[in-house]
Amino acid sequence: MCHKPYAESCEQNRDPILAVLQPLFAHCSQVLEIGSGTGQHAVYFAEKMPHLTWHCSDREENHAGIHQWLAEAALPNVREPLKLDVLRDSHPMLEVDAVFSANTTHIMHWAEVQAFFALVGKVLIKNGLFALYGPFNDQNNYTSESNARFDVWLKQRDPASGIRAFEDLNTLAEQAGMQLYQDFAMPENNRILCWQRG
Repeated sequence: MCHKPYAESCEQNRDPILAVLQPLFAHCSQVLEIGSGTGQHAVYFAEKMPHLTWHCSDREENHAGIHQWLAEAALPNVREPLKLDVLRDSHPMLEVDAVFSANTTHIMHWAEVQAFFALVGKVLIKNGLFALYGPFNDQNNYTSESNARFDVWLKQRDPASGIRAFEDLNTLAEQAGMQLYQDFAMPENNRILCWQRG
């Protein structure tokens, strides 16, 4: 029997994230999750927000695990994962009023982060929201000791990865036609940055 992939961080952060997403996405209908990972967030948030149609996406190597979570949950409002490598795959033929992504920009290389934000700008409709969860720096300064240690660990693993500066991400968002909507403080020195498509 094949065991589903499991990320403890998803279990720990899902309720604080949900508390932000529920009012934020209250009037949305179509959500694209970029970097669905194990699929845990997709099934949890889709169950808690049944008014949303949740579109998963990730690199193809993660699809088997996502399929397992989706099959077990059997939710009517979650779609099969889209194949999405932001640098290599064509953009999803979707128009959505919300995009969600968790713990992605510090894993990606900078060229991927740039392509990621450009993609969000293309799939979001006017007034659509982009909610990005994770750790972020302010003016290239760490916001906590734990984030500084995490960044060292990330760079030892992959020198091109690392915690991104809010200002750099905000510039990419503006280039993609988005404006900062709100910056939510989250547990464990994380944040949800939310932009709105102009």
